[in-house]
Amino acid sequence: MEAKQWTVQIYLAEDGDDTYARAVLTTRDRTELAGTGRARRNPSDPAVPEIGDELAASRALADLAEKLAVVTRRDIGDLAAGPASVRSW
Repeated sequence: MEAKQWTVQIYLAEDGDDTYARAVLTTRDRTELAGTGRARRNPSDPAVPEIGDELAASRALADLAEKLAVVTRRDIGDLAAGPASVRSW
């Protein structure tokens, strides 16, 4: 059995009370898919940057997971439909 490796990199940026995250999945054949997330600190909450990072990253990963599921459903649908030349319209 051949092991496959996909890589996810998470990029974080802060702007005041806002934290932005971008999660980028790269497959073995260099296909990329990205998800984004944002967290905003309530001004009455203590400033703990790690919490904003965690929340924004989790939202970016959730967005990435949903996009990957959409791609998967489309690919399954394409296989089920067969080649366009043999489809019955």
